[in-house]
Amino acid sequence: MKNVLLTFALFTSTLMMSCENKNPALLSINRPEPIVIHENKPDETKGNIQVALLLDTSSSMDGLIDQAKSRLWNIVNTLTTLKYEGKTPSIEISLYEYGNSGLSPSSDYIRQIVPLTTDLDLISEHLFSLRTNGGSEFCGAVIKEASSKLAWKEGSQNMKLIYISGNEPFNQGSISYKEAIADAAKKGIYINTIFCGNYQEGIQTFWKDGADVGQGKYFNIDSNAKVIYIATPYDDQITKCNTRLNATYIGYGSKGVSKKMSQEVEDSNAQSISGANYAERAVSKSKTVYKNESWDLVDMNKKDTKALEALKKEDLPVALQSKTKEEIKVIIAEKTKERETVQKEIATLAKKRQEFIDTETKKTKSQDDLGDAMAGSIVSLAKTKGYIVEK
Repeated sequence: MKNVLLTFALFTSTLMMSCENKNPALLSINRPEPIVIHENKPDETKGNIQVALLLDTSSSMDGLIDQAKSRLWNIVNTLTTLKYEGKTPSIEISLYEYGNSGLSPSSDYIRQIVPLTTDLDLISEHLFSLRTNGGSEFCGAVIKEASSKLAWKEGSQNMKLIYISGNEPFNQGSISYKEAIADAAKKGIYINTIFCGNYQEGIQTFWKDGADVGQGKYFNIDSNAKVIYIATPYDDQITKCNTRLNATYIGYGSKGVSKKMSQEVEDSNAQSISGANYAERAVSKSKTVYKNESWDLVDMNKKDTKALEALKKEDLPVALQSKTKEEIKVIIAEKTKERETVQKEIATLAKKRQEFIDTETKKTKSQDDLGDAMAGSIVSLAKTKGYIVEK
């Protein structure tokens, strides 16, 4: 993988220049190819939670994108409270954009940005690279695309959710949203709709009907409203723990350097939103859903203790290339223990932090934002699938 910082900077600057030029053709040319991800098969016995985010990136949706950036880690932390038969499920997230004039008309202005993946940093990276531009929004088409093209798991233990957000009539385009949702239902996929505007307008423009047909939840949000964060006495402590947590990662292979750098970039992105959001990300990183066995020696060894033997000398970081396999095993064991210690500290702080937030939240009531809408529906739908919530 190329240097993430360089790729991120070039990609972002190119898109911004294209948006400023208002040149749809140029925007389309500069869109990257779809990402292909090869990951280990999730454990089918413990359930899988798969979530596809379909975001309207037309010119009126800057606020929605900002909310998505701000609430990603809050949503992840909500998902991690779910258990299936006492086990923590695997979590995969996919990201689509639709309604952007920079996308191809032949694709109905739809782009799969990231397929279903456990790589949460990758989702964050691409959320922060999104830019809005003009557009025609076809909800039926993007639902059909996501439900038919993504690798949805079979089995009643798996929870499959699509969240589609936007502000144009739900019935636009040549593909019937009812037919698209009916096809998704055959795969056990729940369709949840989030209308960016007035509640009644969302009903009148079929967003509620889309959720009703899809056996999901309907919400409306003010996409232009700023996300309200509750700072807690524990945020600074969690931030310090995150620095220690990062120090336990040992990159290896072709992706080791770039993915370690990406981890730090996404830390910075989270912190650019708010200190509270940075704390949310740190909490996510302390949990089992944040796994990086494809580039981190500690996670790789946890996944397969024999994998180290297959690594070539050149696959190791320079600092380890002169050491024996036994010496490397000792270093990995030390980092593993150190990481587990930090993870436990964050878990303790995170529980106190959430209790503080819950208490403060009860004092005020405001319209749902994207994160609140998704969190509430995730818990509600999870219970119907036999999942329980453990905070």
